[in-house]
Amino acid sequence: MSVRYTLRIPARVNILGNPTDANEGDFATISAAINIYAGGTIEEADEYIFQWTEREKPGEPIAEFHTPDLKDLDCDSDDPMMIFKGTLRYMLREYPRLRRTIKQQGIKFSIWTEIPRQSGLGGSSLPILLLLKGLQKFYRMSRKDFNPYAISEIAQRIEEKELGITCGFSDRYIPHFGGIAYMDYRGKLYHKPVNDEPYVTLERLDPFIEELGLIVVSSGVKHHSGEVHSVMRGRYLDDLARVESEGGEPSSVLTKFKLVGDTAWRGKIALLRSDFKEFGNLMNINHRLVDEIMHECGFTHGAGKGKHLF
Repeated sequence: MSVRYTLRIPARVNILGNPTDANEGDFATISAAINIYAGGTIEEADEYIFQWTEREKPGEPIAEFHTPDLKDLDCDSDDPMMIFKGTLRYMLREYPRLRRTIKQQGIKFSIWTEIPRQSGLGGSSLPILLLLKGLQKFYRMSRKDFNPYAISEIAQRIEEKELGITCGFSDRYIPHFGGIAYMDYRGKLYHKPVNDEPYVTLERLDPFIEELGLIVVSSGVKHHSGEVHSVMRGRYLDDLARVESEGGEPSSVLTKFKLVGDTAWRGKIALLRSDFKEFGNLMNINHRLVDEIMHECGFTHGAGKGKHLF
């Protein structure tokens, strides 16, 4: 009897503290899973087959690649299978035990997504997480090394180090843990190798609060989040290094990011007190500060049309 697994994970939104999820500062966010999903199936095959499919048409791939030995995983940024190849490349290099195990059985891995492309909902992270979760389950990889915390950390390193996308951690944790969570990123500013820095400290808040009525709307405007974060993170790290080496007062960017991070811990208190008016006020403050920071970083439209530099 052939082995077949079905997987599904939700997208996420950052509500407060955004984007300080160890991206432009090791502060905190309040983040939440939303009812938009990516999913897929993994089953036995004679070789290694990876597919993008539509949810309604699982047998009709939109794009795919297959290989008898997983040796040719090179790709460029225009390759629709880049996420698959980059994830496999990283895992086979960093985890030799998986390389030995995966040789014993081919697989067919098909992934679908409901996430609007380049909508800022963490759409590039979900297929990586699905691949990691699927490989862990199918090849019975030890949960000592591949528990939900470790998989979330590995997914971030794959996206940033292997695929060259500047990113933080909430997109990789929330799909695993779900709900509404307060996430603390202290000690994670420099994105060190997995296990050389703390894991994210994540507290689920939804068991303790009334239902939070939020509507998530996609404008349909596509943008590469990494292109924005690379500029903002670079500015943050440069300003921080200058203060640490030369002394003096923190720059406006450093000060404002600290205030952005403060909206998260204040929002946690507001949620637990069911003070939704204050919670909404903190969302406005968060957005205003990010708009100001983006202007200071050279984005002429601020947090509006953020992809246009200078």
